[in-house]
Amino acid sequence: MAQQVQGVIARAKGEPVRIETIVVPDPGPGEAVVKVQACGVCHTDLHYREGGINDDFPFLLGHEAAGVVESVGDGVTEVAPGDFVILNWRAVCGQCRACLRGRPQYCFDTHNAKQKMTLTDGTELSPALGIGAFAEKTLVAAGQCTKVDPAASPAAAGLLGCGVMAGIGAAINTGNVGRGDSVAVIGCGGVGNAAVVGARLAGAAKIIAVDIDDKKLQTAKGLGATHTVNSRSADPIEAVRELTGGNGADVVIEAVGRPETYEQAFYARDLAGTVVLVGVPTPDMRIDLPLLDVFGRGGALKSSWYGDCLPSRDFPMLIDLYQQGRLDLDAFVTETIALEDVEKAFERMHHGDVLRSVVVF
Repeated sequence: MAQQVQGVIARAKGEPVRIETIVVPDPGPGEAVVKVQACGVCHTDLHYREGGINDDFPFLLGHEAAGVVESVGDGVTEVAPGDFVILNWRAVCGQCRACLRGRPQYCFDTHNAKQKMTLTDGTELSPALGIGAFAEKTLVAAGQCTKVDPAASPAAAGLLGCGVMAGIGAAINTGNVGRGDSVAVIGCGGVGNAAVVGARLAGAAKIIAVDIDDKKLQTAKGLGATHTVNSRSADPIEAVRELTGGNGADVVIEAVGRPETYEQAFYARDLAGTVVLVGVPTPDMRIDLPLLDVFGRGGALKSSWYGDCLPSRDFPMLIDLYQQGRLDLDAFVTETIALEDVEKAFERMHHGDVLRSVVVF
């Protein structure tokens, strides 16, 4: 029988979000209903509210979540009721050309639940990133549920569902940071600081955090940055070069998603170095780089999709590191809030006051 629960809805572009009653259907074939325990307030949710993703309003926001599987539909074998899971927004298909080539982290046909959650009047909802977890319960494709150690804190574990995984994966999976490498991270919000953590986990010898906010730089230093650069008062390109023997960093991770910071990343890397774009640009943004410089500097210019992660591989491994005390996911939880505080959390995010506000149910 379908259930009615409370969820955070974005009705129209730029309007404050509101809590409304939503209808969650019983899971169909390949689907699962998850009782959400915690969900981080990610900048992508704000993008949805502002119409920066698409205009398929109304949206059921929230996607960076962990919870317990309540029920599953026919044919589901990977999870069962009672499993503690992190939700992911790239459930691999196993059949596309990327999956068949052994690269499921690049799956080109990721899927979501086929049924729609609705408002009580029958209006269909668009769940953020196919998840919609600012709700007491949500309907997802079973492949979007990754089982992990139930001893982990839901507030911390859920952050692997998006921002923290994106940052760690940008360093480890996309950037291939290795032992002894020098790494610069431009933009030290939640994703950028997660990239700092990823670089530290990978054994980077020098990790340079770049931002315009001294508070964020202090946080980055606490998470493993060896050096910090305030780009309001110093040229970040020259500063990174100076800190790397005049050469530039082996890997530069751009976690802002703006043309000017991407250009900084491009010129702050060493010859044959790697630039990783993990910050999300808007559709109108363009870059203008001399093609001769692209050729002459060599190396690689990469974009990082969800940290190029494979949830079934990466989530359990990172939760194990968390449980061992080697990955401080708790440091990313600035505050825990109630469902009705999401709009205020957007304001704090906009002002750069938090790494993550986390809704706890």
